[in-house]
Amino acid sequence: MIRTAVISALGVLITLVGALVAIVASFLTKGGNFPHLVGRFWAWSIVYVSRVKVSVQGLEHIDPGAAYVYMANHQSMFDIPSLLGYLPVQFRWLAKMELFRIPVFGYSLARVGYIGIDRSNRKSAYKSLQEAAQKIAQGVSVVVFPEGTRSTDGQIKPFKAGGFYLAIRSGRPIVPVVIYGSHHVMPKGRLRINRGQIILSINPPIETTHYNNKNKEDLKELVRSTMKRDLDKIAKKAQSSKLKAEREMAFMILKIDRLHFQSLIFFMALSFELLAFSSNMGV
Repeated sequence: MIRTAVISALGVLITLVGALVAIVASFLTKGGNFPHLVGRFWAWSIVYVSRVKVSVQGLEHIDPGAAYVYMANHQSMFDIPSLLGYLPVQFRWLAKMELFRIPVFGYSLARVGYIGIDRSNRKSAYKSLQEAAQKIAQGVSVVVFPEGTRSTDGQIKPFKAGGFYLAIRSGRPIVPVVIYGSHHVMPKGRLRINRGQIILSINPPIETTHYNNKNKEDLKELVRSTMKRDLDKIAKKAQSSKLKAEREMAFMILKIDRLHFQSLIFFMALSFELLAFSSNMGV
């Protein structure tokens, strides 16, 4: 808990400084690209002080200059710095409005150009989605958590419709991004921050131009099944690597134990020889 308290204190300080710098940068530059880089530095800092490793696979599937709707599963609060720090493209968050009400931090989100969704007000939510669709159509990528909330067990939950409305309305492809490992680092409902490794797996884009509101559910199921399949694949590979490491460790311990046993036998035999030699000398 002491480690978590220290990390949390550093995290608050880093967040405050990063938010203030992003606010100032938003007044000095247009478009939000530079403040986004400030946010990326904030994310790297949070990951670094937490002693968490993040690796990315599948970058070859995306064009950094193209606009996409990135859809990621949501396992933990650590998903945010992982994506912001290690998804090497310019994007804007589509986030719940509650985050925009946090002092300083929320204002920095708005200044950078992130889009808040008021889920308690249907009319306001629809207006926000229209605004987001226009931004995407103009060439801005967004990141969405289609589950709408964090998973309690690390598994992918049912998807909300908002992100798919955005993709269909803007005509931009959906890029499924699978996050693995963040649930272990900081599970939902717990404050403890554990060391660990997080994997971001970027899947090939899924075109949306031939989908509409009538077959939107088909698109939703396609994206969800793609992400579930990839998550299962990563989990099995990680489990296999863990078992292999455990077997290697057990073999190493067995090897050391055998060496210790052989050494013990050698020294016992040597002791008997010395005793016999001493007895003979005495005679």
